[in-house]
Amino acid sequence: MNYHHSVAGPASRWSIGPGASGIAGVLLAAHLFVAAACGESAAPAAVANATQLIAQVRNGRADVPRVELAARLEAAGFAGTLDYAIMRDNAARELSGRPDGVGWVSAAELKSADDAISREVAALRGPPEPPLRLAAIARLPGRPQIPGLRIVYINPLGDPADANPWHNILAHQTEGPPGTAHASALAQAANPTKRGVTLWVETDGTAYWATSERVIPTHGDGANRNDNKYIDNSKTYHSVVKTNTIGVEFIGNYPDVAKPVTPAQLQAWLVLVRFLQERYGIAPDNIYAHNWIDYKDTRYCEGCALAEAARSQAYQPTSRAGDGR
Repeated sequence: MNYHHSVAGPASRWSIGPGASGIAGVLLAAHLFVAAACGESAAPAAVANATQLIAQVRNGRADVPRVELAARLEAAGFAGTLDYAIMRDNAARELSGRPDGVGWVSAAELKSADDAISREVAALRGPPEPPLRLAAIARLPGRPQIPGLRIVYINPLGDPADANPWHNILAHQTEGPPGTAHASALAQAANPTKRGVTLWVETDGTAYWATSERVIPTHGDGANRNDNKYIDNSKTYHSVVKTNTIGVEFIGNYPDVAKPVTPAQLQAWLVLVRFLQERYGIAPDNIYAHNWIDYKDTRYCEGCALAEAARSQAYQPTSRAGDGR
């Protein structure tokens, strides 16, 4: 592939390819050196204003798509700034399902990002558009903004057709203290296949998407339950396993393992689970509690109330992801 890693190009759109802050720092230092040599101000107002605009847009939001941030910078006249160059590259990574600063950016990825940024600029400058339906939102790459859900994409989403073929959703409760979801998600992101899950939900209802949807974390115990205590295990025994099941972990039932999830967690779950159903074409009968499919802690039924609530919505996805997965 042709990987873009220079600042060449139209004056209003210059890009940096590798890595994030390292090369950005080098470019900024070089700019300041040249500016000083030419008698220019060492702190251009445009850069400071661009930074301020980014902070303003991010204020009060859990996460903001990099495509949107780049579009707002361009619409405000800051396309010639270093802030824009970094954001444009990260928009390209975002649409490919990569976190900020991770990996080189190809020319094809940059073109896709530029097209998306241009569409976003047009939307910002035009009349308000009707909101997208959940089915359309669920097909988006990057950082889809889901109405009614605060979600942070530690790892953005790619093309859903390239995701692991998830056929089931499994609700876990981690028996960890409140306030640890973000740290747990970051640890998962640092070692994606370790024991854990793709998504972590804090007691305040904030969800953290920790790993690429193409990666398989280690969760569940092989669907070893076959006593039909909660559901018919003939359909789950050694079948609902990590390779086909996306996991969602709920923080907070510590030190009392029987403590239910918070109202905010339940509300977030009922929105999040519909998004997952739409994105991967998962029927409500394929939503499970960990205790339903594995022999777990006998002091409580892990994930049972969550799975029951999700199934009770009877939400049917409008289409199957990948047409036949």
